[in-house]
Amino acid sequence: MSIDQLADIAQAMVAPGKGIIAIDESTATIKKRFDSVGIECTEENRRAYREMLLTTPKLGDYISGAILYDETLRQSTKAGVPFTKVMMDNGILPGIKVDKGAMPLAGFPGELVTEGLDGLRDRLKEYAKLGAKFAKWRAVITIGEDMPSGTCIEANCHALARYAALCQEAGIVPMVEPEVLMDGEHDIDTCYEITEVTLRSLFGALYEHNVMLEGTILKASMVVSGKDCPDQASVEEVAEMTLRCLKASVPATLPGIVFLSGGQSDEAATAHLNAMNQMGAKPWPLSFSYGRAMQSAALKLWSKDLVGNLAAAQQTVYARAKDNGLAALGKWK
Repeated sequence: MSIDQLADIAQAMVAPGKGIIAIDESTATIKKRFDSVGIECTEENRRAYREMLLTTPKLGDYISGAILYDETLRQSTKAGVPFTKVMMDNGILPGIKVDKGAMPLAGFPGELVTEGLDGLRDRLKEYAKLGAKFAKWRAVITIGEDMPSGTCIEANCHALARYAALCQEAGIVPMVEPEVLMDGEHDIDTCYEITEVTLRSLFGALYEHNVMLEGTILKASMVVSGKDCPDQASVEEVAEMTLRCLKASVPATLPGIVFLSGGQSDEAATAHLNAMNQMGAKPWPLSFSYGRAMQSAALKLWSKDLVGNLAAAQQTVYARAKDNGLAALGKWK
C-alpha cells in the first residue's frame, strides 16, 4: 500500500466530528467487566456483546473506526455476517490490537514494557487479509518515586517505532499509544513533564525507524492530575496544559491525535476533549478513542436483559458517540 493510501486511511480515522471506539479488551479484561455486571464470560456472550456495539444504528455518524481484539476480528453477527463487513458497510474502519500486553521491565521494579514484536510481521499480514485497516499498540508509563526511568521510556518508544514500521510495511496504519498512567499522587505539572519527555522520545524513535508520520495516528493520554492528588486540575487547566504539551512535542505532519479516556469519568473525558477543541486553531484534529467511557453505561443496561435491553443499550452507545463527536468539534454542551 502506498503512503497516499495510508494517509487517506489515517485522515478518515480523524474525520471531522468522528472518533474511534475501543472494544479491544483481552479475554481476561472483558471477563472483569462481565464479572462486575454478573455476566458469564463465554465466547458467545462476548460475541453478542460486541455485536450489540457494532450494529448500533447510525453509529457511523460519529464513529470512524473500532479497535478490535483478535477474537472479535474473526467473528460474525448471529446472522453470519462478518463484523468487518458490517463495519465497512457502515463506514467504520476495522482496527486490531496487536500488542501482547505490558510486562515487568527486568532490572526496573515497578516499571513495564510492552511485548509482542515476535512474529508480528506474519500476524499483520493475516490481519490485513482479514480486513484490518489500522492497528494499535499500547505502551504504559508509570509515574512514581524515581519513575519513569529513561530506560523505560526509551524501551517502550523503541518498541512502538518497530511496531509502526511493521504496520506500514503490511499496509496498515499504526496507532501509537504511549499511555502515561493517572495512578498516583503526582500533580498536573509532573504529568506534563513526563508526557512531554515520552512524546519527544516517541517521535525521535519513529523518525529513526523511517515511519511515515502522514500514515500514523497518535493515541495520547491527557495531561491530568494523578488520581490520588489532593489538588485536581480544572477542565480548562487540563485542556490548556494538554494542548501546550502536544504543541511542544508532536510534529504538525501527523494527520491527527485521538485521546484515551484512561480512567476518567465518561463526562470528564468528553468535557476535556470539548474544551481543547474550543481553544482555537491547532496543527492537527483532536478526537477520541474511548473504551470504557463509550461502553460502561451500555454494558450495565445490556447485562440486565441481553435481548430485551438491546435497543436501549444501543441508544446509550449512540448517545455517547454523539456527545464525543460533538466534543471533537468543540460543540458539546
